[in-house]
Amino acid sequence: MELANYALAPEKSRGRMYADFTNVIRSPFQRDRDRLIHSSAFRRLDGKTQVFAYHEGKNYRTRLTHSIEVAQITRTICKCLKLNEELGEAIALAHDLGHSPFGHAGERGLQNAMAKFGGFDHNIQSLKIMTKLEIHYPEFPGLNLTWEVRDGILNHQTRLMPHTLEGKIVRLSDKIAYINHDIDDAIRAQILTEENIPLELRKTLGFSTRQRLNTLIHNIISNSVGKDDIIMSEEVEQAMIELRKFMFDHVYKNPVAKGEETKAKAMIEQLFFYYMEHIELLPEKYLRMRDAGETEQRIVCDYISGMTDQYAITKFSEYFMPQAWQVDGY
Repeated sequence: MELANYALAPEKSRGRMYADFTNVIRSPFQRDRDRLIHSSAFRRLDGKTQVFAYHEGKNYRTRLTHSIEVAQITRTICKCLKLNEELGEAIALAHDLGHSPFGHAGERGLQNAMAKFGGFDHNIQSLKIMTKLEIHYPEFPGLNLTWEVRDGILNHQTRLMPHTLEGKIVRLSDKIAYINHDIDDAIRAQILTEENIPLELRKTLGFSTRQRLNTLIHNIISNSVGKDDIIMSEEVEQAMIELRKFMFDHVYKNPVAKGEETKAKAMIEQLFFYYMEHIELLPEKYLRMRDAGETEQRIVCDYISGMTDQYAITKFSEYFMPQAWQVDGY
């Protein structure tokens, strides 16, 4: 497909951190996408909470399925606007790599533990994973992704702005995806019904998840076509902001949906302090990071942030819970 003149063409990329071979079959952004898909950090997203902790049979979203949904929305919008689908997809698939186990509760646990040692931010952690922690190539640390993908991942949150149109699309697609699939999961969890959503918002955006997705995606396309910017109409953008606020008030802070968050946060903090006292328990890969000048606090933080929910529970149980034992006479 011929790209629009304001799209980021592969040959216009600012390049990579380290010299890399030129691939005549795949574009630079295709290679970025493939490297991300084959990374350990990407696979671990399947075991990390999005909003609702996994319960057997409930089929709630995980960080992995969320990332796939963001990529799908991103590609649709990029294709319609003749922007670079491959760049958008790569940013979308990697935008949540740095999230800790147990969603934002786990992130708050690491933020508390690291408060005196530089803090914890999942965007910065995503960048560190891509540039240092994922080791697959003898020539360089990290995945050696293009500047545009790194920029899109670092700047995908509301308060930030990527430098490419494709990155701006991911920024909006992320919100569209999580607002709508969190509504879907909340209805499945019987926390919400469709009728709980304010009528005015449903009139503007739609009366079902499918209708809302269509409204939001088509609104971005119709308002951005032919422009060197990614924008929405004022009415629809304001409705999305109000719907997001509704979700914070009724789902993200709902004690039923978030009932286990206090436990998860405390567990992450306790694991942090335990590993600080027993750092020899970390894998050799992490212990070697001390030779590169990394602090022990940051090393422990890197290790815990990469855990899946279940692995964190397993390690916590191993260190803090009594194991089964046999006592004579009982």
